[in-house]
Amino acid sequence: MVSTRYYFEKHIATLISTRYLLSMRNDHGIRILINRLARIDSATGWTGNLNPTQRAALEYLSEANQFSRSPSHVAEYLGTTRGTMSQTLKALVRKGYAAERRQKSDQRSISYELTKAGVAAVTGANPIADAIGNLPANVQAALEDGLLQSLRLALAANGGQSFGKCKTCAYHETGSENGFCTLLGLGLEAGESDKICIEHKEA
Repeated sequence: MVSTRYYFEKHIATLISTRYLLSMRNDHGIRILINRLARIDSATGWTGNLNPTQRAALEYLSEANQFSRSPSHVAEYLGTTRGTMSQTLKALVRKGYAAERRQKSDQRSISYELTKAGVAAVTGANPIADAIGNLPANVQAALEDGLLQSLRLALAANGGQSFGKCKTCAYHETGSENGFCTLLGLGLEAGESDKICIEHKEA
């Protein structure tokens, strides 16, 4: 007859094994949660006359500095082709959410900026943003830090281009009023030091 101790020890061993497996697969669980949040967010992107891709492009443009709003930059950030993104940006211009901007030094160089309608579209209510906003500040900070690190590692593994805050770039200088990009030899506009640009680690 098998003793009670045997069943107890077997139960403990099973419990430890299960917890170990759950711990080993925690990365997959987090990925599933991220994917579920992404699907919820994508579903809310079908509002008005915008689709999720167009909304994602608008959101990127709202956060990018003046040097990082070309079709190739938006395409790289969103992980799509330049041709596809060019069509998306042209559609946003037709709908009145974005406007073309040509560099004075090179009229062939096109970038995009948001119109008032575009700004309104990206600053409206969003269930995911609202949910995150209700988290404690320390949880928000930890979540952002963890996701940023995960994103950088994933981009490095896949050979993707990383983006970061302009003020953290190796080419950023703080001597002028709003900051200066030594890579392009151009001054930044007010607030652009906190905007997104392609990361340059070494000058």
